[in-house]
Amino acid sequence: MDKAALRVTLFGLLFTCVNLAANKKQDIDVYSFHINSKITSRYATTVITSRVKNKLNESQEVRFEVKIPKNAFISQFKMTIDGKIYDGVVKEKEEAQQEYCQAVSRGESAGLVSAVGRTFEDFKTSVTVAAHSKVTFELTYEELLKRRHGKYELLINAQPMQPVADFKIDVHIDENPGISFLEVKGGLNTKDLTKAVKTTRAEKCAMVNFYPTRDQQTKCDDCSENGLNGSLIIMYDVERKIEAGDLKASEGYFVHCFAPKNIKYNSKNVVFIIDKSGSMSGKKMEQTHLAMLKILSDLAEDDHFGLITFNAYIQTWKPELLKATKGNVEEAKTFVKRIKSEGYTDINAAVLKAVDMINKHHQEGSASILILLTDGEPNRGETDPVKIQKNVKKAIDEKCPLYCLGFGFDVNFELLKKLSQGNNGVARRIYEDSDADQQLQDFYKEVATPLLTDVQLSYQGVADLTRTTFSQYYSGSEIMVAGRIIDNSLDSFTTEVTALVKKIKMIYHISVLIQKLNSNKPGQENFTERLWAFLTVKQLLEKEVTLQGQEKDDAKKKALDLSLKYKFVTPLTSMVVTKPQDQQIQVAHKPKEGKKPNMHTQPTSSKSDCDVNVTERGGELDDDGLMERGGELDYDASVIEREAAMAPLPSTTQKPVTTSPPLKSIRILKSSGNAKPLCYDVPAQKVRLLQNDVSACL
Repeated sequence: MDKAALRVTLFGLLFTCVNLAANKKQDIDVYSFHINSKITSRYATTVITSRVKNKLNESQEVRFEVKIPKNAFISQFKMTIDGKIYDGVVKEKEEAQQEYCQAVSRGESAGLVSAVGRTFEDFKTSVTVAAHSKVTFELTYEELLKRRHGKYELLINAQPMQPVADFKIDVHIDENPGISFLEVKGGLNTKDLTKAVKTTRAEKCAMVNFYPTRDQQTKCDDCSENGLNGSLIIMYDVERKIEAGDLKASEGYFVHCFAPKNIKYNSKNVVFIIDKSGSMSGKKMEQTHLAMLKILSDLAEDDHFGLITFNAYIQTWKPELLKATKGNVEEAKTFVKRIKSEGYTDINAAVLKAVDMINKHHQEGSASILILLTDGEPNRGETDPVKIQKNVKKAIDEKCPLYCLGFGFDVNFELLKKLSQGNNGVARRIYEDSDADQQLQDFYKEVATPLLTDVQLSYQGVADLTRTTFSQYYSGSEIMVAGRIIDNSLDSFTTEVTALVKKIKMIYHISVLIQKLNSNKPGQENFTERLWAFLTVKQLLEKEVTLQGQEKDDAKKKALDLSLKYKFVTPLTSMVVTKPQDQQIQVAHKPKEGKKPNMHTQPTSSKSDCDVNVTERGGELDDDGLMERGGELDYDASVIEREAAMAPLPSTTQKPVTTSPPLKSIRILKSSGNAKPLCYDVPAQKVRLLQNDVSACL
């Protein structure tokens, strides 16, 4: 066949694919979509239940795709088909990986079911449903709400991708101290949808109900004829009548929430360490300028501050910390406006210089803070991450926390996590979006108002405590400790909190009768125990990053054991989902944020050891919908054939139907060893034709 004839044939096939995509009907009915969330003492358990019917006279694939908060752990997933339940099973990650690879080698597997974004993680799975049959998907995830800026936030995302006759979101909040305020925001609380939101408050509990009609589901800021697409944000705070905090216990476990409010402001010493290497040029530096100008304006006059900029060389605004007078702040702003990006990155020298400034000009009774902002990794001066960690830890010597902000996805975020967590701070990623300057400001607000330093909490008759020492307590935040009560002879449970306000030692006591502490109703699951397990796993995973040798192994083992016992999908575990068709499996990992996300990213399984296909090696689709690997487009025909053998492409008699947005490209690939091209029947606006020989694309 000559090239002209082949071109006509391929475009004829393309025309067929496009027409099939255009004529495809949504022949499934998501007839019920419920989200139920229960919050007790800041611990939220959310259940998403989707019920779907196949309306065709033939079998077809139905997908279940939802978004969950990044800080949550999935704890249960099940599918119900024809009265039979298929449960996901949480296993050690290596064991699940081995099962997956074995299934892949038998041609039985279908792919990973999770991915990560800025705020949410995606959970994706699919199942083939017989003609006129139904399937019920049910996903449960758990999270501990963290208090920031004086409030807790519960994020619930809904995107069923069609108007649903029976759509409900129910949120029940139960807080023993009482609820001080409640507010609902988000894209699902705009336009006509505001009429569908109902809030009810009592002294110690509150309800948020969201029951939009089919018509209302198409009328919000991000809604369309495909229905709801957005989030509800439920914000609340609790009463704080007792300065020593709120205690709650159940069946041998307790949780203590400590957030005193009647404390005078404790001035701070802060040094800002700003990366000005060449990679910070352009929008990043513009946004850094904007954020720093606002942050400097927000300094209290009793604060003392310093500025360091660095590339391969270190530059200080002033050699010492100065009081944040109006004149000094204005002079510092002029310095910030003149920061220009160029050169390499010497993180080690910059942080050590900041520590030296804090040590030499420490203001007695004040809280000291270091804030590092960088977008790269060390490539000048000391570049060994392990040596940098040792140098910084030795220099800081527990005197102050180091907070590390990583700008974008080219930054060595693992190093920043180790630097911060090894020095009583936290690492936070700043995303390269239009609101990056606001992200920087929001983080600063979290640490802008230190109230207490050297906070220590102690308890009687307990074991397996979560973290009990904190270098700082900030206004608008909260300290939480959980543990096991092992002394059954106790009539009352007592805690003591000691802390410093400037140079004055403060002591907070609270003692509660054990009978009053026990709060669970008969038959109710012990949320306090699960909260303890959740918080323990989170802290062990954070701590493990900074440990070495046997200590590191012990922390990982304990976190793994708890994850398996409480069925949490964590970085150490995976959920194996066995599907009814030919016992196919999927494996859900806790996705890791490692590179800049792409709107067209396909699900991947992080299973390079299986050596199956390009899709399974962490590739991303480029703007034209093609797989990108290491900056090069690579679609080998033999790879595609293996993919086709593992998961047959849909034919016109069995089309995959999804409740998620369609992909934006059609891919037609011609193999020189295969008479028929492979056609993806996907709605699209962009098309690219490839073949696996060296000739030009047709």
